[in-house]
Amino acid sequence: MNRFLSFSLVLLLAVVTACAPSKGTGRVGSEARVGTGKSERVLDDLSQYRPRYETAENAPLARVEPTLHNNEQVAVLMDTVASVNKNIKYAQGYRILAYNGSQRQTVMDLRKAIITRVPDVQDYLTYQQPNFRLMVGDFFNRVEAQQVLNKISDLIPNAQIVPDKINIRKK
Repeated sequence: MNRFLSFSLVLLLAVVTACAPSKGTGRVGSEARVGTGKSERVLDDLSQYRPRYETAENAPLARVEPTLHNNEQVAVLMDTVASVNKNIKYAQGYRILAYNGSQRQTVMDLRKAIITRVPDVQDYLTYQQPNFRLMVGDFFNRVEAQQVLNKISDLIPNAQIVPDKINIRKK
């Protein structure tokens, strides 16, 4: 019984102190009222606790001079990266699969129609017995491929964008 009494006393003390307003937070300066109607609450002005920094309005800016001059080393590294990039011929990208079937005349007519519609896009016709496969374009992302697909969608309603290894054009 004594344990139960001491536990309930501690619990009552914790509830009373948790619900009591703190005495150290008095209202200082201007107060801001938040809310409308019946339930308004008052926020304390906390500007006294914010850090203040002195600023020089017309102080000249200090010029920072670089201390390490590795321009030659950087130039050598950049040349190395450029020469490695020149050797890259393929990348992972997207192409439009325009036709996959065994009708040679159909694929040739479709190829001519695509070339007249979008002449700046490269087409790739492959034959793997007994199927012809017509792929269009070298696109790095799906958005570019979708733009071209929108231009030719009335010619090929069932064309789709497929991931493929693409050729990188050197300019």
